[in-house]
Amino acid sequence: MKTRLLLSFLIASIAGLAHADDAAIQQSLNRLGMQQTEIQPSPLPGFKTVLSESGVLYVTEDGKHFMQGPLYDVSGAQPVNVTNQLLEKKVEALSKDMIVYKAAKEQHVITVFTDITCGYCRKLHEQMADYNALGITVRYLAFPREGMNGQVAKEMKSIWCTADRRKSFDAAMKGEEVQPADCKVDIGQQYKLGILFGIQGTPAILLQNGAMIPGYQGPQDMKKYLDSQKNGG
Repeated sequence: MKTRLLLSFLIASIAGLAHADDAAIQQSLNRLGMQQTEIQPSPLPGFKTVLSESGVLYVTEDGKHFMQGPLYDVSGAQPVNVTNQLLEKKVEALSKDMIVYKAAKEQHVITVFTDITCGYCRKLHEQMADYNALGITVRYLAFPREGMNGQVAKEMKSIWCTADRRKSFDAAMKGEEVQPADCKVDIGQQYKLGILFGIQGTPAILLQNGAMIPGYQGPQDMKKYLDSQKNGG
């Protein structure tokens, strides 16, 4: 009985300490003006992970010290971006909102954060048939580079709100005028996810292993790189 009481006391103490740590972190976040945050466990001893509008942060449990940037695990054969892996669930949570161009004989899946006014985004999209022919499925998420208060964000919201998103997206990528539309789809969630990944420009290409490629990659180069990642090269 005493052992059970001791275990219960220890568990309660640990839970209370964790809560206190989160409170200290939240207090520091508030002082920095960060309101929209999510505190999670961290693989770093003595730290917590904070998802914020400024990206992913690693914060000491007393809330006194912050680090920002990708965290890598280099213990295996290949470096692993632990920060990006943490965000994978958030990517898949938005899968129903993606505009998808599926390869008939799918070998790889890439998720592209895109902007309809970006020249290299348009170049990538012009070669969609080539990516698909090489077994590469392309999934799009919206990342209007000027932010969520600009005209591009409004136009991309309209595209995502049409009955045939792919048709509207194809037209916009050819430079055609976007017809206004509205719905409950929140592309702001897509944009915020891009911020968490540290995206600063488009296209930004997310691989299935959590790696991020900033910038355009042609179909053949993309296929070669994806194959090398898959084979551990």
